[in-house]
Amino acid sequence: MADRVHPHDSPPESPPSPTENPPREPQSPPKPALPAQDKPVPPPLTYVIQLPKDQVYRVPPPENAKLFQRYTRRGQRRGSPCCCIFLAVAAFVLLVGAAAGLFYLILKPEPPKYAVDGVAISGVDLNTTSAMSPEIILAVRAENPNDKIGIYYLGGSSVNMYYDAVRLAGGALPAMYQSSKSYTVFNVTLTGSDVVLTSDSLRDLTTEQSQGSVPLKLTVKAPVKFKVGAVKTWKITVKLSCDVTVDKLTASAKVVQEDCDYSVNIFK
Repeated sequence: MADRVHPHDSPPESPPSPTENPPREPQSPPKPALPAQDKPVPPPLTYVIQLPKDQVYRVPPPENAKLFQRYTRRGQRRGSPCCCIFLAVAAFVLLVGAAAGLFYLILKPEPPKYAVDGVAISGVDLNTTSAMSPEIILAVRAENPNDKIGIYYLGGSSVNMYYDAVRLAGGALPAMYQSSKSYTVFNVTLTGSDVVLTSDSLRDLTTEQSQGSVPLKLTVKAPVKFKVGAVKTWKITVKLSCDVTVDKLTASAKVVQEDCDYSVNIFK
């Protein structure tokens, strides 16, 4: 009878020697390193400051502090003087208006009246084209109809006579004072030199003289001052313009027609 052969257990595997490399496990690929700027930054610290409700602090940032101060000073410099100037001008206008209204109500001023009473002409020869030296004597009547206002006629006036835009002669009014409720006749002598009239002007003058109607132009510019009681105004300029028609250009000339208009410049 054959003997049974019993299988023997396989011999135990000997542990690997230290010199042997252990089997490697599969490894995941390494993660790329984040750049420095992409690294998460921790959130800044937050501070909570509690202030009373009735206190507000406004502090400009350092870079705007100088600009803020400059604008603040500029606004203060511009605001206050402009406001003061406006108030001063408004007050001055109100005072002037009130004074003018009171002046008109109390004094009730009336404008002066002017007229040409007489004209005497010499030195005009209508038969020659040579230079002439005319002489014209005027009688200008000025009336002051005001009760309480006097008029000072100052030096520096000018009086001129023209024919067809050609200046024939010139002179000035005498300086004088005209009291209220009065009239004054200014006798003014006008002289001219080197006056040359064209042949057309001489022909027209001859025709007009034969018809007894020679048109002339008189202009007067006179600085005056008005007097109210003991008070005198500043210098005021009166301008007079008269259309004067005479019958002839001789010493015995007569005024056929005259029309005067005047204006006042209170600032000159």
